[in-house]
Amino acid sequence: MPITETPPRGAVDVRGLRKTYGGRDVVDGLDLQATAGAVTAVLGPNGAGKTTTVECCEGLRSPDGGRVRVLGLDPVTDAAALRPRVGVMLQDGGLPTGVRALEMLRHVARMYAAPRDVDELAERLGLHAFGRTTVRRLSGGQRQRLALAAAVVGRPDVVFLDEPSAGMDPQSRHAVWDLVRELRADGVAVVLTTHMMDEAEDLADVVHVVDHGRVIASGDVQELLSDGASGSAPRIRFATRPGLPVGDLTAHLDVHLTRTVPDGGWSATEAEPGEYVVAGPVAPAALAALAGWLAEHDALATRVTVGRRTLEDVFLDLTGRHLR
Repeated sequence: MPITETPPRGAVDVRGLRKTYGGRDVVDGLDLQATAGAVTAVLGPNGAGKTTTVECCEGLRSPDGGRVRVLGLDPVTDAAALRPRVGVMLQDGGLPTGVRALEMLRHVARMYAAPRDVDELAERLGLHAFGRTTVRRLSGGQRQRLALAAAVVGRPDVVFLDEPSAGMDPQSRHAVWDLVRELRADGVAVVLTTHMMDEAEDLADVVHVVDHGRVIASGDVQELLSDGASGSAPRIRFATRPGLPVGDLTAHLDVHLTRTVPDGGWSATEAEPGEYVVAGPVAPAALAALAGWLAEHDALATRVTVGRRTLEDVFLDLTGRHLR
């Protein structure tokens, strides 16, 4: 069925997108939106279709079906009109390797009518330290900072950032995050693809999880972190020998904590062989009860962590824990 020409729902509007390689649907009827003044994170395991989706939004690939609109325009047929309004940061940089870093950035800035101040941007991202070094001699993190600067120097309305802080030290990463927040505050639509769950959790207003060519979950971070009564509850994660009776564990916790937690509310799973997750009203008594349960089963915990559910937990629950 053809996609009817209804008004776009955001700065980036993808409906029913399909892309096929070698007879296989890499993107299979995907819907996705990103709005101005927000950071939209697109997450997914390798081969899920997220990179192909973003490349269709950038005009680097043509869809085989569905519709893609960026700022109301077709990224392929309207590329000339979109180019001054869209910034793109590719993971591999896509930078000419034989030129000096700041020389390249100044050249890119001259292509725009009202670019950002190059020296100010270079100062923000620490580019002056290697400004006279050719791109081929830059480290991975330095190339990423330069690629980000090139993507935003033209004051885009939409910017696509692919793994923007990959390979960076903590200082550089926080400088990048601050710049992304500034872009959002300025009304830019930021589309972020990343494998760093803490990056997405810290920056994203909306998260789309992609797998097998489709969006399988969407929402803000708190919506995704909460999956019901125990979804946002504190968790005890521990490792020990596999196959222990987790149902017995929750009963053990209820018995030992009846005075502290009258309503119980525990859930326990063996997330993978030998690694367990217990969700509920964590208190010191809960850790004591866990120790007693382990002793009853002659099991020793080799690692115990306490904390709330994270976006990484959500991601693994949705996409699985096996390698691809």
